[in-house]
Amino acid sequence: QVHLAESGGGSVQAGGSLRLSCAASGPMFTAYGWFRQAPGKERELVAAISGTGGSTHYRGSVKGRFVISRDTAKNTVYLLMNSLKPEDTAVYYCAADQNFDVLIAPVVGDYSWGHGTQVTVSS
Repeated sequence: QVHLAESGGGSVQAGGSLRLSCAASGPMFTAYGWFRQAPGKERELVAAISGTGGSTHYRGSVKGRFVISRDTAKNTVYLLMNSLKPEDTAVYYCAADQNFDVLIAPVVGDYSWGHGTQVTVSS
């Protein structure tokens, strides 16, 4: 069973930046993603990255502001979030799956999940 540990969340003002980290241990998965869930809303995909890092996927509202990357040697996936907006406020979760296409599917699946890290953006 893979273990995913997120860190890097916090409170920032609009326009600020944060970098989230997801340290993975145990069996390695091919694809990793960041999801978020705001109060009263469904969990949604924010960004995903393939095994080699050659393929990435972003939801439209974060394109140009967020960057997902991975350090294979450290078994860590990052999400750099720039120009943060109040609507980015949510608990951010790291997820892993063996299939990149499954991870970016329209319906959130039964992935391996971390416990989440809170991101709060004030106006």
